[in-house]
Parts: sequence; structure tokens; C-alpha cells
Amino acid sequence: MRPLLDVRKLNAYYGEARALRDVDLEIADGEIASVVGPNGAGKSTLVNAIAGLLRDRRGEIVFDGVDLMRPRSYEVCEHGIAIVPEGRRVFAGMTVRDNLELGAYRRGARAERGERLARVHGLFPILRQRAEQRAGTLSGGEQQMLALGRALMAGPRLLLLDEPSLGLAPVVVDTLFDALQAIHASGVSVLLVEQNVTRALAISQRGHLLSDGTIVRSGSASSMLNDPDVQRICLGV
Repeated sequence: MRPLLDVRKLNAYYGEARALRDVDLEIADGEIASVVGPNGAGKSTLVNAIAGLLRDRRGEIVFDGVDLMRPRSYEVCEHGIAIVPEGRRVFAGMTVRDNLELGAYRRGARAERGERLARVHGLFPILRQRAEQRAGTLSGGEQQMLALGRALMAGPRLLLLDEPSLGLAPVVVDTLFDALQAIHASGVSVLLVEQNVTRALAISQRGHLLSDGTIVRSGSASSMLNDPDVQRICLGV
């Protein structure tokens, strides 16, 4: 079966510094896959390269048969990929409602924005209560919910998440991971970049260990949890 996302020999650069080295990665249609690794491993670079936010790259990125090396980031979104970036990056001066509406800006999403808004409110009822509140006044956890909801408004087939649990209280992390499982159950594929190795692999089908810009291990999520290299590099065991 052809993978939904197929990354081959991907190299990414910041100036003359190479941040990714010949990365190979596949995500099947309907799969949750996690990329784990220590700080500085290149996890955010990988997500940004796939989303088209990092242009200095070499290799192959194919999504459902479409070459994504040439399109700009907004064109990548048109093909059905949405990103929830590290740090949330909500529009602080705009209301919660307007932030969500911006997520449905692409042509294919506008006609279904009412249905998608209802779905986001179902996942995160607090966003309905905060609809007219400025996004910058939300708590960190609420802003993360808003960033995830905004991405869902685009109706993605593949959702890219960069460190969604970073800096959040455990109870909020529980809410987010429950939402990710519900999103996956609805048919959306997920690539999860996460430092919380145990939580990430617990909801994933497959895992990939990224170290020094290179994928050094890949396998089923259960096997990755027990892998000595994962435990040593990520957990310090």
C-alpha cells in the first residue's frame, strides 16, 4: 500500500548548517506516528520542512502522490496538511472565534466551516465559552486548544503537531491527548513530534527516534517504548 506521506533522503539546512540528514519517514493513511528525540535533534525542523515553512531542503516529500518539494506552505495546506506549531502562535489581538475562522480560510474549507466549528467546540467546549475573548488573554492550555482547533478548521487529512504538551499542566495534557485520539478516530492521520515520549508512543501505531538530525530507530510504538536506544537517548535510562 502506498503511504499517505513518504519522505525520502530529506536534508534541511540553516545556512551552511545541515539540520536533517537523509531522513526517511512514512506515514500510512489513518495512522498516528510519533517522532521522539532529545532537544536539538531536529524534530521541529522536520515538521517545518514537511509543511513547507523551511525552504532550504533537499530530497523528496510526497503526499498522496503529490510532490511537496516545490509548493509554498499555503499550497501545502491546500493539499490537506495542517500544522500546529510549537509555541501555539495564535493571533493574540484577535478573538477566539476569528482565530478559528482563519483556519477555514482555504477555499476547500469555507463551505464546511460551520460544521467544523461545531466539531472543534465539541472537542474543546471552553473555546465556545471564550468565543469573543481575545486569544492573548487565554491560558497556555487554552491557547494550545485554540491552535489545534484552528488547524482542524482547515479539514486536514494529515495533522502535524510540534511539541503540543510543552509547558502545560498534566490535566491539560490529558485533554489534548484525548482530543488527538478522537481526531484520529475520525480518520485524520497524525504526525506527532513530542518530548513526552511515553505519552506520545502510547497513542501511536509507530514511532521514530530522531537523533542529531537522523532517524536512528523506527518501529511499532510498543517496541520503541522498550528500545534501549530510546530509553537512553530520550529517558536517560
